[in-house]
Amino acid sequence: MRMSLWKAPLLTLLLLANTAGAQTLNGKTVEEITWDALMPPDYSLSFEELYGMSEDRVNSIQDGDAQAISMLDQMHQVLASAPVVSELDGRMVKIPGFVVPLSGEDQRIDRFFLVPYFGACIHTPPPPSNQIIDTHFEPGTQIESLYDAVWITGELTVDTYQHELGTAGYRLEAYRIEPYEPEPAVN
Repeated sequence: MRMSLWKAPLLTLLLLANTAGAQTLNGKTVEEITWDALMPPDYSLSFEELYGMSEDRVNSIQDGDAQAISMLDQMHQVLASAPVVSELDGRMVKIPGFVVPLSGEDQRIDRFFLVPYFGACIHTPPPPSNQIIDTHFEPGTQIESLYDAVWITGELTVDTYQHELGTAGYRLEAYRIEPYEPEPAVN
């Protein structure tokens, strides 16, 4: 099949028009993603998978009981080994979230967990590992308030990182941190 000479420039213009609004960073197209994108579509946890026993049995356990400790260990192991989406490895993404500081100096943080909701990793249990992103921002940043959500843009890789606050299933090499501005409501 031959394309006529006038159709080739038209096709090129159409392709350029479709990508003109796309943001690029380090030569890669930035894809805005949600937290759901970090979980395989068929991922779900039953109560018994999470706790290692039935709901009736969990409700009958007393605090301090050896089975309660065993149940918590089971829960932490299951959450720390949640499956990731390997197709996201190496993609340039933009994702909103909340910051849980891990390291830095003089009020500047350079490594933190990005999580989908405020208080994650501070309270027990932490989110599943596919809902925690180990984020690195080499110049460091000062976060005004941990209550405020931020947009992070950077290269996402599938990489496990364990910390006392939780286990991350992803790593994000951040290039841009911006305050989160929700989309205006449509009437």
